[in-house]
Amino acid sequence: MTEVLRRGRASLSFGFFAQGVAFALLVTRIPAVQDRYGVSDALLPVFLAAVPILAGAGSVATERLVKRIPPSRLLRWSQPVVLLALLGVGAGERMAGLGVALALFGLAVGALDASMNMLGVSLQREYGRSIMLGFHAVYSLGGIVGASLAWAGAHWHLALWVSYLPVVLVLLPAVLVGSRWYVDADGGGRGAALEADEAERSGGVVFKALLPLCLVMTFAYIGDSTVSNWSAKYLQDVLGSSEQLATVPYNVYMVTTLLGRAIGDFGVRRYGAAAVVRVGAAVAAAGFAVVAVAPGAWAGTGGFTLVGLGLCVLVPQTFAAAGRLFPGASDAAVARLNVFNYVGFLIGSPLVGALGDAWSYRGAMAVPMVLVLVTFGYARSFTPRPDRYGGGHERPRTADVGRGSNGV
Repeated sequence: MTEVLRRGRASLSFGFFAQGVAFALLVTRIPAVQDRYGVSDALLPVFLAAVPILAGAGSVATERLVKRIPPSRLLRWSQPVVLLALLGVGAGERMAGLGVALALFGLAVGALDASMNMLGVSLQREYGRSIMLGFHAVYSLGGIVGASLAWAGAHWHLALWVSYLPVVLVLLPAVLVGSRWYVDADGGGRGAALEADEAERSGGVVFKALLPLCLVMTFAYIGDSTVSNWSAKYLQDVLGSSEQLATVPYNVYMVTTLLGRAIGDFGVRRYGAAAVVRVGAAVAAAGFAVVAVAPGAWAGTGGFTLVGLGLCVLVPQTFAAAGRLFPGASDAAVARLNVFNYVGFLIGSPLVGALGDAWSYRGAMAVPMVLVLVTFGYARSFTPRPDRYGGGHERPRTADVGRGSNGV
């Protein structure tokens, strides 16, 4: 079983990596996609909002499907759809084709996100120690690779399909082979279904307890979606950068996200989760302030770098706090919390675009700055403490007995 878990962890890590590559290749080439299909600035927010809406639908459908189908199987078949939909975005000719490709991308990403995190949570339980930050760090690494490939495509003025095709040809067979070692460590969909039923019986108690974390998740993803969907356009249209330089902010954002997640656990162990969340919120807000007043492209890039360094700790710590709060129903809590990932993207993308068109894109950057600062008021929700919901500490699983303090 030890070797099975190790292979499962490695294969799932590669799945996170592939998803990071695919998502970065899409969001960093938004100006090129807009030019290819002739999408107006007024219509662009509609396309950007459609993806998280459909991703939310895919995530909700996945929560129902895992009662009958193991998450590993859903993940195995949603990954190829994401990659093929990405290729469809780059290879299409008409706006209708773009709409179909983005719809498939959104639905598949929702299923992929949900099933991937379900497997990650179940593996973490079997290990008996935190490994979720590692999965998200690998996702950041994939984002760096994807953004770098996007930079190369812009630098050499490659057509979108030329940039996307080699990536799909490499990643598609790799994820299919790697999916052979996915592990439904808690018994697959049955464990998730039982926890969902337990959380459902708690009803309003669950929502009331999760509400502060849901708000933090929403605010964090509003900030993240601002960088993902608007950093390239902001540098190119507002700060006058080249298309090549416009791909850089997302790249450095992912680099700082990777670094922050790599060292974040040390900060949590030394100073506590609440302190790390407060510092992260302050750094992210300072980054958005720099972006809003940046005199040029490089200053704006520096601001987005600070945003990445601050935001990177919020989402993993929010999932960890939900797991501590409901140790007996953590899968259900995490699944419900993850919905606010898409709520944040749904609000953030059109909000920044609408404010940018009606007012100014510089002023629009103040919105995620203020929302991230609101996280200060909810930082106490990240402090581990015993309570009536059974949270505040980790409880060993049967599978962990006898493995020692280091887990597997």
